[in-house]
Amino acid sequence: MRLYILSRRATLYTTRRFTKTARMLGHVARVLDPLGCMLHTARGRHTIQYHEKQLRLPEAVLPRIGGPSAAYSLAVLQQFEARGVCVVNRSEAIARARDKLRSLQLLAEQHVPIAATVMTRDPSRLAESIDMVGGPPVILKLLQGTQGIGVILADSYQTAKETLEALWQLGQNILIQKFISESKGRDIRALVVGQKVVTAMRRVARAGEFRSNIHRGGVGEPLELGDRQREVALKAAAVMGLEVAGVDLLEGEDGPIVTEVNSSPGFEGLEKASGLDIAREIIEHAVRLVDSSE
Repeated sequence: MRLYILSRRATLYTTRRFTKTARMLGHVARVLDPLGCMLHTARGRHTIQYHEKQLRLPEAVLPRIGGPSAAYSLAVLQQFEARGVCVVNRSEAIARARDKLRSLQLLAEQHVPIAATVMTRDPSRLAESIDMVGGPPVILKLLQGTQGIGVILADSYQTAKETLEALWQLGQNILIQKFISESKGRDIRALVVGQKVVTAMRRVARAGEFRSNIHRGGVGEPLELGDRQREVALKAAAVMGLEVAGVDLLEGEDGPIVTEVNSSPGFEGLEKASGLDIAREIIEHAVRLVDSSE
């Protein structure tokens, strides 16, 4: 199978693992920087050039989409889709998952447990908004962001007010979210591939940090999910329409709460915590998707 990994950086751990593992399994693997792709669309025709050469179509594409180039990367992925290439996570599912408010709206519609969330741009209703999610402390989140970037803990009305006003001045829309105190400094990352949770870990924040992301210095510990946690993780990925998803859970008083569904989950911490060859799991799932589409 010819496999393209759509990634801005070939040196990232996950990208390197995909490339090495795919080749070890006998596939032809290549990393494509989406910004090196030129898209040509005309009547009845969609083509892709890569660094001035016509690109041979693969059987499958593994997208690793994030950061400032996400919109262009999604356009590249859509061009592959238009040519009938199998993509592991379709462009519309990735766009859905990247929008934090839309994700929460869809999850709530399907009765997936989430933290109470408010979004407003009316300064006169700020205190009311904070009270609607249980009062301070509250979590403030940018609509897009990964690895804990753009997530702020505001411990008072005044801190929330000052932070929100500064971010509004920069044109940002911000989510105000209930702080789940019983999970402070720790959360769960479950990795869903297909209709299966292949592994999970508990992430514990470093001292003085409330965010438990591995990129923020958190430590991963192996974890066997309970039935309810597994059920919630699978449903969250399905609602987003993702074949591969990192589902982040908090442990609330009444059970697991979904905080985010990541469409391009890194898995260095998960591989270290679990000992599982996650790159192989995902590539083998890509093969199954290609086989089922033929």
